[in-house]
Amino acid sequence: MEINKNKENQHCGTKPKKIAFGIAPLGIVSIGIVPMGVISIGIVPMGVFSFGAVAMGIVNLSVVGMGIISAGITTMGIWEYSPNSQNNHHNHSKQISNSSKENMMSDLFYSKQEAEKAASKYGCIGAHKMGEKWMPCKMH
Repeated sequence: MEINKNKENQHCGTKPKKIAFGIAPLGIVSIGIVPMGVISIGIVPMGVFSFGAVAMGIVNLSVVGMGIISAGITTMGIWEYSPNSQNNHHNHSKQISNSSKENMMSDLFYSKQEAEKAASKYGCIGAHKMGEKWMPCKMH
């Protein structure tokens, strides 16, 4: 098994190791401060499967996750789980695939109060700013 524990030649232009540890390690399995790989575990992991504080990848388990499937405190993805959400999931794909452009535009409001009133149809509360207009729910 090839393990790379030093920081020499570890950057995006190098060939990934099988297992890499360190600061910005690049490997199939990466563990470190900013790990990049298929499976990444660390502070800011970036990979297909990312586990850590701020994860960016296809599947994320983290405090802040950005990917297709994200679970954490603050999540952004197609499928999301967050204990902060009222019904513990939020699926953008249903909303987008069943909506025409006109219907999506109807979810923009000129006032925060209008957006907060519409939030209940999404099973959420609050509103957030989108450009000069407002959208339902505290988070996008």
